[in-house]
Amino acid sequence: MKPITFLGDSLARLRDFPDDARSEAGYQLRAVQAGDDPADWKPLKTVGPGVREIRVREASGAFRVLYLATLPDRILVLHAFEKRTQQTPQKDIEIAAKRLKAWKD
Repeated sequence: MKPITFLGDSLARLRDFPDDARSEAGYQLRAVQAGDDPADWKPLKTVGPGVREIRVREASGAFRVLYLATLPDRILVLHAFEKRTQQTPQKDIEIAAKRLKAWKD
């Protein structure tokens, strides 16, 4: 299983999710660690090549975890947030892209 590296405050933000959403996000990240796809995801090329978004829909709301799993030695979690609008907010995309760029530099 690949280890997970959390960038910025992504781990703290994930821990702030309500219990049901946090549990589901953790389960989906475990699947990614094992080399599987999460149950509900989509590519986010606007953040960077290979970046994906885990989509968690629970009674408590809609939550997202942005990550990169194409690295040979780890999974990078770039950002985690609650989604309150239909479209992914530009500020959340920018946060993830900035963290990815800083990590690469």
